[in-house]
Amino acid sequence: MALIVQKFGGSSVADAEGIKRVAKRVVETQAAGNEVVVVVSAMGDSTDELLDLAAQVSSASTPREMDMLLSAGERISMALLAMAIHEAGSSAQSFTGSQAGMITDAIHGKARIIAVSPHRIKTSIERGDIAIVAGFQGMSQDSNDITTLGRGGSDTTAVALAAALNADVCEIYTDVDGVYTADPRVVPTAKKISTISSEEMLEMAASGAKILHLRCVEYARRFGVSLHVRSSFSQLEGTWVLPSPDDTIKIQEGEPLEQPIISGVAHDRSEAKVTVVGVPDIPGKAAEIFGIVAGAHSNIDMIVQNVSTHGSGHTDISFTLPIVEGADALAALKAAQRNVGYEGIEYDEQIGKLSLIGAGMRSNPGVSYKFFRALSDAGVNIDMISTSEIRISVVTSADLLDTAVRAVHAAFELDGDAVATVYAGTGR
Repeated sequence: MALIVQKFGGSSVADAEGIKRVAKRVVETQAAGNEVVVVVSAMGDSTDELLDLAAQVSSASTPREMDMLLSAGERISMALLAMAIHEAGSSAQSFTGSQAGMITDAIHGKARIIAVSPHRIKTSIERGDIAIVAGFQGMSQDSNDITTLGRGGSDTTAVALAAALNADVCEIYTDVDGVYTADPRVVPTAKKISTISSEEMLEMAASGAKILHLRCVEYARRFGVSLHVRSSFSQLEGTWVLPSPDDTIKIQEGEPLEQPIISGVAHDRSEAKVTVVGVPDIPGKAAEIFGIVAGAHSNIDMIVQNVSTHGSGHTDISFTLPIVEGADALAALKAAQRNVGYEGIEYDEQIGKLSLIGAGMRSNPGVSYKFFRALSDAGVNIDMISTSEIRISVVTSADLLDTAVRAVHAAFELDGDAVATVYAGTGR
């Protein structure tokens, strides 16, 4: 008997028929002799609809009340799925995040998990029930208030439960058949990846690939949770994300052992670029700026600092951050302008980030050249560059992002023989 945690995204439970289909699949998994815990997202685009509704009634909703509102979507899904499972002939019990033992810090909207105490979940599955948990939410250790984990947090809920329960696998069900070499909505000929290391998946998620939430991959890697990313609309084998780097890459017979293994191309439209102009070029000013941004609870991604020229004694510092956190960061920086001593701020939301991910990129000459040559030939200009052991990322104009993704995907011969199937979802 295996213990399986299954997570179903919003497109999988978007309507009554979808919920019935998920219930059938869950019951079949249990009937095969497994203990099953299910984590669900809100139905379809209901979280976006709740956000839109909040904007209509308030220009400045408090974070606490926003969490109370947004956590309702997953509670609706969990209750309906429990009803559908009962209708399908099995027994189920639904739990909110707090009832499932998801204990978090007190930062509303992007809470971090402090502890997981799934006592009620264990009792439920030992009794023979299918346990259904509302994803994306928990309870503050300090205030006992409901908190949410941030967009995509249901993935994190599923992995956290899998780790706490010592599950055999965490299955992440979505609207495509697995992880692809690029977003199949942008590159229809992208190939499905059968196996990928958690390290490479971490880079893809961090670079904007929306198939898995970044924090869920970090969590899975930290606690050794095996992930199986697959579609809830088909029975096809998906993509295995393995926590052990030793299980990552299989070299085909006859291929060179020392070569870059390109896993895929990821892109992200959810970031903005901030440039702090005329910063005094003295020690401590960069730390001061980033301390202000951190104090606004904003997460910085890419950073570029220009070298001070012509003895001006001033420099420019550019960085990217999530668009949804841009207003808070800008407000904090503007309030501190006199103390920091910079001249001005430029802010641009019309950017896109493109990343090439793969193992062995740094130790193989020619990868960077091929990457930048493909962008050049496509007429794509570059604003910022960032690299790691297994990633090259660039920022460019948002209206050129799709062109850039297709150009790089083609340059590294990542196209498959067939057109990928996207069953549902808008990528919003």
